Amino acid sequence: MSSLTIAGLGERVGQELGLSDWVTIDQERIDTFAACTGDHQWIHVDVERAKRESPFRGPVAHGYLTLAMVAPLAMQVGIIPSDAAAGLNYGIDKVRFLAPVPSGARVRLRVVLAGIEPRDTGQVVMKTQNTLEVEGSEKPALIAETLALLIPAKGPTKGA
Repeated sequence: MSSLTIAGLGERVGQELGLSDWVTIDQERIDTFAACTGDHQWIHVDVERAKRESPFRGPVAHGYLTLAMVAPLAMQVGIIPSDAAAGLNYGIDKVRFLAPVPSGARVRLRVVLAGIEPRDTGQVVMKTQNTLEVEGSEKPALIAETLALLIPAKGPTKGA
């Protein structure tokens, strides 16, 4: 993948920006997420009960844990242009949770540049379509359209 620049984003709209490495969503990560958020629903954290009673035959990751994986995996892909001082989370337009992520499964993120919206300030809102794939599953765990506010690095001032 060539290095992204703010000026070059327009020609990359509709293209895949990259694919992350596989990451394991193990029970420890699920339990830690439960502890951080207070969401201790048994289908996520009670391994024995989930094996007995869950339609998934074992514990599954929280939907919001899978969504939380989008940002770090997108950063791994390298979605922030090299000439941006910062890329800030600006929002989510749409999220669909399509398949469970069983404890112990591996996931990876596929990122496509869906659009850009330049601002008068030189900043750009970048929209990406993020597909969190589950190894061995035909359906992705989720598809999320996310927005990032790109702040350009300070260059020479006009008139200097």
